[in-house]
Amino acid sequence: MTAKTSGQPPSHRVAVLAIILVSYLMIVLDISIVITALPKILQGLNFTPAGLSWVQNAYTLAFGGLLLLGARAGDILGRRRMFIAGLGLFTLASLLVGLAQSADWLLAGRAIQGVGAAILAPSTLALLATNFAEGPQRTRAVAYYGAVAGIGASAGLVLGGVLADLISWRVGFFINLPIGIALMLGARRYLAETELRAGRLDVAGALSSTLGMTSLVYGIVRTASAGWSDPYTVASLLAGVVLLAFFVWHEWRAPQPIMPLRLFASRERAGAYLARVLFLGAMMGFWFFMTQYLQGVIGFGPFQAGAAFLPMTVTNFVMALSVPVLTRRIGNARLLACGLALTLIGMAWLSQVSVGTPYLTGIVLPMALIGLGQGATLSPLTVSGVAGVAAEDAGAASGLVNVAHQLGGSLGLGVLVVVFAAAGSGIADEKSLLAARVATSLGVATGLLALALIVVLALIVRRTGPRAGQVQVAPQAGEA
Repeated sequence: MTAKTSGQPPSHRVAVLAIILVSYLMIVLDISIVITALPKILQGLNFTPAGLSWVQNAYTLAFGGLLLLGARAGDILGRRRMFIAGLGLFTLASLLVGLAQSADWLLAGRAIQGVGAAILAPSTLALLATNFAEGPQRTRAVAYYGAVAGIGASAGLVLGGVLADLISWRVGFFINLPIGIALMLGARRYLAETELRAGRLDVAGALSSTLGMTSLVYGIVRTASAGWSDPYTVASLLAGVVLLAFFVWHEWRAPQPIMPLRLFASRERAGAYLARVLFLGAMMGFWFFMTQYLQGVIGFGPFQAGAAFLPMTVTNFVMALSVPVLTRRIGNARLLACGLALTLIGMAWLSQVSVGTPYLTGIVLPMALIGLGQGATLSPLTVSGVAGVAAEDAGAASGLVNVAHQLGGSLGLGVLVVVFAAAGSGIADEKSLLAARVATSLGVATGLLALALIVVLALIVRRTGPRAGQVQVAPQAGEA
């Protein structure tokens, strides 16, 4: 049964909107809340610098790899049912992460969190559409949903720093427990079930893609400590390539694939997916390494480090609000290219950091540029990622945007962790070594952004022209 909003009292509509927005906020927060707590986690659970990347990768790989399966499950089994199931799993995993006594324990909890997010996230926007009538009601609801994406990611950086500094990084996960329980009770009372559809779950496709990406990223990260000739490294990389090749073959033959390969027939869409992978790879490295620089080199506490990202998050938010107007004036493709260029300039500037870098001119200003660039990039990338797609493939195309977002961050961070570990040889001073490693990693991130800009210029700007692709869509799960 599809929810009908016309008969709902206003108080029920407010409750439905609150349940959906707060659940989505939990997903977004848990991507960023851990960033400023990473140095504390590194010390408290004896992570290696390379192993620390798995605090993010365990979550994003499970999230991105199983997201398309979660979306299909919602269609077949019911959005409310999957919403509650995903929320329950996410909440339980948050408790496990908060109680973690070892690195392996924490990583297992983060992976389970990612599975819960993959089940939960596709249902949030679908339930928003089914519980609010088309027109002003839905327009306002979707606008609030989009605002949560930007505000949540920014708030997570600050909140994670405050909690890690004043209480414990574990509290950031414990707070999900009462919130999750309240949301599940509210969902049972206020959310109506969606209409069920016939179909099959492409489990083989979901597992082969997730395990393939995980194996590939693990092999890349392992080279930082074991080298490229290590047998386990080689085996992991080979396994990743084989599993991903099987995934492509399976999707080509599957009657109901979770990732229809025809989506890549459009040069604009293919370019958008590739550019998104490169862009998120660079940005994930920026968040991961800058929080270590701010605390390990400058000497900021977690709260100060979280607040130090505000120049980026504020300009990001302001630019994101300006995207509809700018798109009408210069077109989606040109705005995308300009956004990438701004991010590239900011990242190149920031890659010059050292022990003595001035805070205002060496950190604040380039961060502000990165924020402007990111605000101008993500929405146009999303538009290009679903451009010209057939109605029956709209859900899969939107899901693939999310997959590129999450897995791109994991793959890029894996590569940059290897760069980080190899940089700075011969530097004895601990702060100077960390600064040199961060600078080198951000330099490679700049290269990833340059590749993304080349892809956009070649496959999107040239193909669509300056004023094409002006339709706006809601931000995807995890966008900031």
